[in-house]
Amino acid sequence: MTMRMAIAGGGLGGLTLARILRRHGIDAVVYEREASRSARSQGGMLDLHPESGQQALADAGLAGRFRSEARPEGEEHRILDPAGRTLVHHKPQPGSFARPEIDRSALRDLLLDSLPGDAVAWQHRLVAATPRADGGFGLTFDGGHRADCDILIGADGARSVVRSLLTDTKLSYVATLVELSISDADRRHPEIAELVGPGNLWCVGVNQILAAQRLGDGGIRVGISLRAEDRDIDTYRSKRALLDMFDGWNPHLTALIEAGDSAPTPRRIEAMPSGARWAHRPGVTLIGDAAHLMPPVGEGANQAMLDAGELAGELAANPADPDSAIQAYEEAMFTRIQPIAEMSARVQAMMLSPTAADDIIRFFTPRPTEPAPAH
Repeated sequence: MTMRMAIAGGGLGGLTLARILRRHGIDAVVYEREASRSARSQGGMLDLHPESGQQALADAGLAGRFRSEARPEGEEHRILDPAGRTLVHHKPQPGSFARPEIDRSALRDLLLDSLPGDAVAWQHRLVAATPRADGGFGLTFDGGHRADCDILIGADGARSVVRSLLTDTKLSYVATLVELSISDADRRHPEIAELVGPGNLWCVGVNQILAAQRLGDGGIRVGISLRAEDRDIDTYRSKRALLDMFDGWNPHLTALIEAGDSAPTPRRIEAMPSGARWAHRPGVTLIGDAAHLMPPVGEGANQAMLDAGELAGELAANPADPDSAIQAYEEAMFTRIQPIAEMSARVQAMMLSPTAADDIIRFFTPRPTEPAPAH
């Protein structure tokens, strides 16, 4: 394929796409807004599912590297009530490798290391993509850089610039997430380290969750999920205000907020409508959050990577007709994503409901098999 392919966004989806395309002899330039791979923290842990994220890494030829970096013990999961009582405690079987956790930064490094140094153009934040008269698109980046491409793939996340070429779908505000981090937890906060354990901890109240997850570097990432509210986002930048929201909770749990290394970081969680689609347009498509932004309940990165694998597979199978390849990818992706987006919306609503604890216990408790009907 001699066409110039541009991938807007160097997150997990964009990098997976670039890597799998390259394995098929197709070059693409990834345009990434960050200044370098270490310019900012990449967030917490991900559990990669066998049928999506792990499948994409296998397509990328990186399954072995992934196995050596992943943390199967991170699958351990405890759910507590506000008094600190254990409601659910899931421990993975020894030797299990079902949905192992991996730090986002480790996964991104693994993908970056698999690409040549010039595959990613750093410090290129796309601000506009303009259709050209002869086909393809002119790209304009922050600071005035320009480039042209024949095929444009938007892997540019929740606030995708490329999405506006295909649809004017509006995002809806579904929750507030406030994050804190605790570094070197075993040494500095041993009692908190023991509470969180090697995996994930959820403390479930009425319309609010206090969660924590262990990172591969020994740190802990704390996440507070709250319902979408009209209050100013800056309200959540104060530990004092957060502690007031968890008044009456067991102090061993609220210690997670007090131990944060710096001021809390709040953000609004947004989602696209679960049935969002667009009419095919030649030379452009979307993957990941740009295509189907969902609440963060475990599917976003996995589906972004699977999108990348499936799009790369279609392009590799039909290099002479990239538009047919893109169209085939889009139809399959829309069909696959709709039930996953609907499930993600249901889980998000369940987790922040007044009956969340009971609902989550039911969700995580294996159902007994139905008895055979008597004859």
